[in-house]
Amino acid sequence: MILIQLLQKSPFSARIGMLIILINIGAMVLAPAIAPYGETEIVGDVWLPMSQDHLLGTDQLGRDMFTRILYGARNTITVALLISLLSFFVGTAGGFLAATLKGWTDQILSRIIDIIMAFPTLIFALMVLSVLGTSIPILIVVIALLDSTRVYRLSRAVAMDIEVMDFVEVARLRGEGLWWVMRHEILPNAMPPLIAEFGLRFCFVFLFISALSFLGLGIQPPTADWGGMVRENAGAISFGIMTPLWPAGAIAFLTIGVNLVVDWFLQRSSEIRN
Repeated sequence: MILIQLLQKSPFSARIGMLIILINIGAMVLAPAIAPYGETEIVGDVWLPMSQDHLLGTDQLGRDMFTRILYGARNTITVALLISLLSFFVGTAGGFLAATLKGWTDQILSRIIDIIMAFPTLIFALMVLSVLGTSIPILIVVIALLDSTRVYRLSRAVAMDIEVMDFVEVARLRGEGLWWVMRHEILPNAMPPLIAEFGLRFCFVFLFISALSFLGLGIQPPTADWGGMVRENAGAISFGIMTPLWPAGAIAFLTIGVNLVVDWFLQRSSEIRN
Protein backbone atom coordinates (compact mmCIF):
# COMPACT_ATOMS: atom_id res chain seq x y z
CA MET A 1 0.00 0.00 0.00
CA ILE A 2 2.78 2.42 0.93
CA LEU A 3 4.67 1.49 -2.25
CA ILE A 4 1.59 2.19 -4.39
CA GLN A 5 1.15 5.60 -2.73
CA LEU A 6 4.80 6.45 -3.39
CA LEU A 7 4.42 5.45 -7.04
CA GLN A 8 1.32 7.62 -7.39
CA LYS A 9 3.13 10.64 -5.95
CA SER A 10 6.38 10.07 -7.83
CA PRO A 11 7.21 12.16 -10.92
CA PHE A 12 7.27 10.69 -14.40
CA SER A 13 11.09 10.56 -14.45
CA ALA A 14 11.16 8.47 -11.26
CA ARG A 15 8.63 6.03 -12.72
CA ILE A 16 10.79 5.66 -15.82
CA GLY A 17 13.76 4.97 -13.55
CA MET A 18 11.82 2.36 -11.57
CA LEU A 19 10.71 0.68 -14.81
CA ILE A 20 14.32 0.52 -16.02
CA ILE A 21 15.43 -1.01 -12.71
CA LEU A 22 12.59 -3.55 -12.80
CA ILE A 23 13.48 -4.55 -16.37
CA ASN A 24 17.09 -5.17 -15.33
CA ILE A 25 16.03 -7.09 -12.22
CA GLY A 26 13.75 -9.22 -14.37
CA ALA A 27 16.58 -9.92 -16.82
CA MET A 28 18.89 -10.76 -13.91
CA VAL A 29 16.47 -13.15 -12.20
CA LEU A 30 14.90 -14.76 -15.26
CA ALA A 31 17.99 -15.00 -17.47
CA PRO A 32 18.10 -18.85 -17.56
CA ALA A 33 14.40 -19.01 -18.43
CA ILE A 34 14.38 -16.20 -21.01
CA ALA A 35 17.70 -16.80 -22.76
CA PRO A 36 17.27 -18.84 -25.96
CA TYR A 37 20.77 -20.34 -25.71
CA GLY A 38 23.42 -21.17 -23.13
CA GLU A 39 25.68 -18.47 -21.72
CA THR A 40 28.81 -19.78 -23.47
CA GLU A 41 27.17 -21.73 -26.31
CA ILE A 42 28.47 -21.00 -29.81
CA VAL A 43 25.40 -20.88 -32.07
CA GLY A 44 26.51 -19.30 -35.33
CA ASP A 45 29.11 -17.43 -37.30
CA VAL A 46 31.07 -14.43 -36.00
CA TRP A 47 29.23 -11.09 -35.75
CA LEU A 48 26.05 -12.14 -37.49
CA PRO A 49 23.48 -9.34 -37.93
CA MET A 50 20.18 -9.17 -36.04
CA SER A 51 17.71 -11.82 -37.13
CA GLN A 52 14.78 -13.87 -35.90
CA ASP A 53 17.16 -16.49 -34.52
CA HIS A 54 19.56 -13.96 -33.00
CA LEU A 55 17.70 -10.85 -31.86
CA LEU A 56 20.90 -8.85 -31.28
CA GLY A 57 23.19 -10.79 -33.58
CA THR A 58 26.23 -12.80 -32.44
CA ASP A 59 29.53 -11.84 -30.83
CA GLN A 60 33.20 -12.34 -31.80
CA LEU A 61 32.97 -16.10 -31.15
CA GLY A 62 29.50 -16.69 -32.58
CA ARG A 63 27.60 -16.63 -29.26
CA ASP A 64 24.10 -15.14 -29.14
CA MET A 65 24.33 -11.51 -27.96
CA PHE A 66 20.81 -11.40 -26.52
CA THR A 67 21.66 -14.39 -24.33
CA ARG A 68 24.97 -12.81 -23.31
CA ILE A 69 23.23 -9.53 -22.41
CA LEU A 70 20.77 -11.37 -20.15
CA TYR A 71 23.48 -13.35 -18.37
CA GLY A 72 25.63 -10.23 -18.25
CA ALA A 73 22.87 -8.50 -16.32
CA ARG A 74 22.81 -11.39 -13.87
CA ASN A 75 26.58 -11.42 -13.33
CA THR A 76 27.40 -7.71 -13.42
CA ILE A 77 24.45 -6.46 -11.33
CA THR A 78 24.85 -9.22 -8.73
CA VAL A 79 28.55 -8.48 -8.24
CA ALA A 80 27.91 -4.71 -8.11
CA LEU A 81 25.13 -5.18 -5.56
CA LEU A 82 27.27 -7.43 -3.33
CA ILE A 83 30.12 -4.92 -3.46
CA SER A 84 27.78 -2.02 -2.62
CA LEU A 85 26.26 -3.88 0.34
CA LEU A 86 29.67 -4.88 1.73
CA SER A 87 31.15 -1.41 1.26
CA PHE A 88 28.17 0.18 3.01
CA PHE A 89 28.35 -2.22 5.92
CA VAL A 90 32.08 -1.58 6.45
CA GLY A 91 31.96 2.16 5.73
CA THR A 92 28.85 2.88 7.80
CA ALA A 93 30.03 0.85 10.79
CA GLY A 94 33.41 2.59 10.71
CA GLY A 95 31.90 6.05 10.27
CA PHE A 96 29.40 5.63 13.09
CA LEU A 97 32.09 4.20 15.36
CA ALA A 98 34.44 7.12 14.67
CA ALA A 99 31.70 9.71 15.21
CA THR A 100 30.45 8.10 18.43
CA LEU A 101 33.75 7.24 20.13
CA LYS A 102 35.73 10.24 18.79
CA GLY A 103 39.24 10.75 20.18
CA TRP A 104 41.94 8.30 19.08
CA THR A 105 39.45 5.96 17.42
CA ASP A 106 38.30 8.75 15.11
CA GLN A 107 41.87 9.88 14.42
CA ILE A 108 43.22 6.43 13.61
CA LEU A 109 40.31 5.40 11.37
CA SER A 110 40.26 8.76 9.56
CA ARG A 111 44.01 8.72 8.90
CA ILE A 112 43.81 5.16 7.50
CA ILE A 113 40.99 6.29 5.22
CA ASP A 114 43.03 9.35 4.15
CA ILE A 115 45.97 7.13 3.17
CA ILE A 116 43.77 4.83 1.07
CA MET A 117 41.98 7.76 -0.59
CA ALA A 118 45.33 9.38 -1.46
CA PHE A 119 45.81 6.75 -4.19
CA PRO A 120 43.66 6.98 -7.36
CA THR A 121 41.03 4.26 -6.97
CA LEU A 122 41.45 2.73 -10.41
CA ILE A 123 45.25 2.55 -10.17
CA PHE A 124 45.07 1.13 -6.63
CA ALA A 125 42.54 -1.51 -7.74
CA LEU A 126 44.65 -2.46 -10.77
CA MET A 127 47.75 -2.93 -8.58
CA VAL A 128 45.96 -5.03 -5.96
CA LEU A 129 44.05 -7.18 -8.45
CA SER A 130 47.15 -7.82 -10.55
CA VAL A 131 48.86 -9.20 -7.43
CA LEU A 132 45.98 -11.06 -5.73
CA GLY A 133 44.21 -12.28 -8.85
CA THR A 134 40.85 -11.50 -10.44
CA SER A 135 38.54 -14.14 -8.99
CA ILE A 136 35.07 -12.85 -8.15
CA PRO A 137 35.48 -13.12 -4.32
CA ILE A 138 38.74 -11.13 -4.46
CA LEU A 139 37.16 -8.63 -6.84
CA ILE A 140 34.23 -8.10 -4.45
CA VAL A 141 36.40 -7.66 -1.34
CA VAL A 142 38.97 -5.35 -2.96
CA ILE A 143 36.48 -2.98 -4.60
CA ALA A 144 34.22 -3.00 -1.52
CA LEU A 145 37.09 -1.96 0.76
CA LEU A 146 38.16 0.79 -1.64
CA ASP A 147 34.61 2.06 -2.04
CA SER A 148 33.91 1.93 1.72
CA THR A 149 36.25 4.91 2.18
CA ARG A 150 33.68 7.19 0.51
CA VAL A 151 30.88 5.69 2.57
CA TYR A 152 32.94 6.18 5.73
CA ARG A 153 33.32 9.89 5.04
CA LEU A 154 29.61 10.42 4.49
CA SER A 155 28.40 8.26 7.39
CA ARG A 156 30.90 9.88 9.79
CA ALA A 157 29.79 13.40 8.79
CA VAL A 158 26.09 12.52 9.10
CA ALA A 159 26.60 10.66 12.40
CA MET A 160 28.55 13.57 13.91
CA ASP A 161 25.61 15.90 13.22
CA ILE A 162 23.12 13.46 14.76
CA GLU A 163 25.35 12.48 17.67
CA VAL A 164 25.11 15.95 19.26
CA MET A 165 21.29 15.96 19.23
CA ASP A 166 19.35 16.00 22.50
CA PHE A 167 17.65 12.63 21.97
CA VAL A 168 21.06 10.93 21.67
CA GLU A 169 22.19 12.54 24.92
CA VAL A 170 18.96 11.43 26.60
CA ALA A 171 19.59 7.84 25.48
CA ARG A 172 23.06 7.96 26.98
CA LEU A 173 21.75 9.37 30.26
CA ARG A 174 19.30 6.45 30.38
CA GLY A 175 22.34 4.19 30.34
CA GLU A 176 22.00 2.88 26.78
CA GLY A 177 25.16 1.30 25.37
CA LEU A 178 27.18 2.35 22.33
CA TRP A 179 25.70 -0.20 19.91
CA TRP A 180 22.14 0.56 21.06
CA VAL A 181 22.64 4.27 20.41
CA MET A 182 24.14 3.56 16.98
CA ARG A 183 21.35 1.16 15.96
CA HIS A 184 18.30 2.90 17.42
CA GLU A 185 19.19 6.59 17.40
CA ILE A 186 21.85 7.38 14.81
CA LEU A 187 21.10 4.83 12.06
CA PRO A 188 17.34 5.58 11.63
CA ASN A 189 18.02 9.33 11.37
CA ALA A 190 20.90 8.80 8.94
CA MET A 191 18.94 6.55 6.57
CA PRO A 192 17.73 9.13 3.95
CA PRO A 193 21.21 10.38 2.92
CA LEU A 194 22.65 6.86 3.23
CA ILE A 195 19.96 5.37 0.97
CA ALA A 196 20.56 8.08 -1.62
CA GLU A 197 24.30 7.51 -1.38
CA PHE A 198 23.75 3.76 -1.79
CA GLY A 199 22.10 4.38 -5.16
CA LEU A 200 24.94 6.61 -6.29
CA ARG A 201 27.58 4.21 -4.96
CA PHE A 202 25.91 1.34 -6.81
CA CYS A 203 26.21 3.31 -10.05
CA PHE A 204 29.88 4.09 -9.41
CA VAL A 205 30.64 0.47 -8.50
CA PHE A 206 28.70 -0.80 -11.50
CA LEU A 207 30.66 1.47 -13.85
CA PHE A 208 33.92 0.65 -12.05
CA ILE A 209 33.43 -3.09 -12.53
CA SER A 210 32.63 -2.50 -16.19
CA ALA A 211 35.82 -0.43 -16.55
CA LEU A 212 37.92 -3.15 -14.88
CA SER A 213 36.35 -5.81 -17.12
CA PHE A 214 37.08 -3.64 -20.16
CA LEU A 215 40.73 -3.51 -19.04
CA GLY A 216 40.79 -7.28 -18.51
CA LEU A 217 40.92 -7.31 -14.68
CA GLY A 218 37.24 -7.56 -13.85
CA ILE A 219 34.88 -10.49 -14.30
CA GLN A 220 36.78 -12.94 -16.46
CA PRO A 221 35.57 -14.69 -19.64
CA PRO A 222 33.80 -16.84 -20.57
CA THR A 223 31.48 -15.43 -17.85
CA ALA A 224 29.21 -12.84 -19.48
CA ASP A 225 29.89 -9.30 -18.27
CA TRP A 226 28.82 -6.10 -19.98
CA GLY A 227 32.17 -4.33 -19.68
CA GLY A 228 34.05 -7.38 -20.90
CA MET A 229 31.61 -7.78 -23.79
CA VAL A 230 32.38 -4.24 -24.98
CA ARG A 231 36.12 -5.02 -24.94
CA GLU A 232 35.69 -8.39 -26.67
CA ASN A 233 33.64 -6.92 -29.51
CA ALA A 234 35.39 -3.55 -29.85
CA GLY A 235 36.96 -4.65 -33.14
CA ALA A 236 33.51 -4.83 -34.73
CA ILE A 237 33.35 -1.02 -34.80
CA SER A 238 36.04 -1.00 -37.51
CA PHE A 239 33.66 -2.94 -39.77
CA GLY A 240 30.61 -0.80 -38.99
CA ILE A 241 29.04 -3.54 -36.84
CA MET A 242 27.09 -2.29 -33.82
CA THR A 243 27.55 -5.40 -31.63
CA PRO A 244 29.58 -3.64 -28.85
CA LEU A 245 26.93 -0.95 -28.58
CA TRP A 246 24.45 -3.39 -27.02
CA PRO A 247 26.36 -4.01 -23.77
CA ALA A 248 27.49 -0.37 -23.68
CA GLY A 249 23.86 0.72 -24.02
CA ALA A 250 22.82 -1.71 -21.26
CA ILE A 251 25.38 -0.12 -18.91
CA ALA A 252 24.12 3.38 -19.70
CA PHE A 253 20.47 2.26 -19.49
CA LEU A 254 20.75 0.93 -15.92
CA THR A 255 22.92 3.85 -14.74
CA ILE A 256 20.37 6.38 -15.97
CA GLY A 257 17.50 4.47 -14.35
CA VAL A 258 19.16 4.31 -10.93
CA ASN A 259 20.09 8.01 -11.09
CA LEU A 260 16.52 9.01 -11.92
CA VAL A 261 15.24 7.19 -8.81
CA VAL A 262 18.04 8.59 -6.62
CA ASP A 263 17.32 12.16 -7.78
CA TRP A 264 13.66 11.74 -6.87
CA PHE A 265 14.51 10.26 -3.49
CA LEU A 266 16.88 13.13 -2.68
CA GLN A 267 14.22 15.66 -3.65
CA ARG A 268 11.60 13.88 -1.56
CA SER A 269 13.93 13.66 1.46
CA SER A 270 14.68 17.39 1.30
CA GLU A 271 10.94 18.17 1.13
CA ILE A 272 10.28 16.00 4.21
CA ARG A 273 13.04 17.77 6.18
CA ASN A 274 11.69 21.17 5.18
